[in-house]
Amino acid sequence: MSVTTLAVDCMGGDHGPEITLPACRHFLDHHPEAALLLVGLPDSLAGFSHPRARLVTATEVVAMDDPIEVALRKKRDSSMRVAIQQVKDGAADAAVSAGNTGALMAISRYILKTLDGIDRPAIAYPLPNAKNGATTVLDLGANVDCSEHHLLQFAVLGSALDSALKGKDSPTVGLLNIGSEAIKGSEMIKKAGDLLRIAANSGDLNFYGNVEGNDIFLGTTDIVVCDGFVGNVALKTSEGLATMVAAFLKEGFSRNIFTKIAGFIAYPVLSSFKKRVDYRHHNGAALLGLRGLVFKSHGSADVLAFEQALNRAYDAAHHKLLDRVQARIAHAAPLLMVSPEEALRVSTGTQ
Repeated sequence: MSVTTLAVDCMGGDHGPEITLPACRHFLDHHPEAALLLVGLPDSLAGFSHPRARLVTATEVVAMDDPIEVALRKKRDSSMRVAIQQVKDGAADAAVSAGNTGALMAISRYILKTLDGIDRPAIAYPLPNAKNGATTVLDLGANVDCSEHHLLQFAVLGSALDSALKGKDSPTVGLLNIGSEAIKGSEMIKKAGDLLRIAANSGDLNFYGNVEGNDIFLGTTDIVVCDGFVGNVALKTSEGLATMVAAFLKEGFSRNIFTKIAGFIAYPVLSSFKKRVDYRHHNGAALLGLRGLVFKSHGSADVLAFEQALNRAYDAAHHKLLDRVQARIAHAAPLLMVSPEEALRVSTGTQ
């Protein structure tokens, strides 16, 4: 039985070891074929013991408000960096951190480098949808300004992720736009649509077409690609909705007899909805496009949420996500770095 090993930045996030260590123990209890490298300050990890866990010492911690330059250049022995180095060295199959997102992306890119054919890594995250599942959305904040080529790369990366984690050979891809018609959107979006249609014709993607913001939560497609600015807004909107429902359930029905009656009737439905949109059950964003697997947990994750991030990292490593990404990139290579006009010539075999 092969063992899948994860390197865990135990110091990252808002709560550090008080959350990460219990989550690691729960994860190990449910995954007898997994092992963990627990990275952090020796004193903080001293009380943890498990036959399939090994402590790896780091002497520094990247704070949630540390500038990227500090995390990358000055804290060279941080728990975040040491955890990612385990992947680079082959000691771990994937790394997981709840730490500073910008620092994690910068350090991961610096240590692991990007795959051939990929300009920029992307953050992919599952947002809950009405089909009792989740829509994979990328990018969610790593790349604010994107070209049409970047969106094509994100579509290839997202397709590999869904194939590995959801078992779908040909997941559907939607391009986020202000309307479903091909003529709508900015010039960059229209060019991206052209590239994605060409990639679909060449068998590189299962492109559905343009989708709108509500389609993310309707589950119209398995994957939605967009630039990081728009994607991050969608993510924060989803989290805000979940927070609002939770607050409403907690205190919104206590104002008078009428709201109490309404609350009694609506409570089962709203409780089910709250659970569905609860980010904790979907926690774990993949940093895609790197020469190694890195997963980002929400910074404020509790034990349940951080364990879910470990589960996603484990599933990705266990199902050979990196190999799937490389295979899809290799197949789509003729289209990844050329103009839409040149891509059309490539796809039709004309000069």
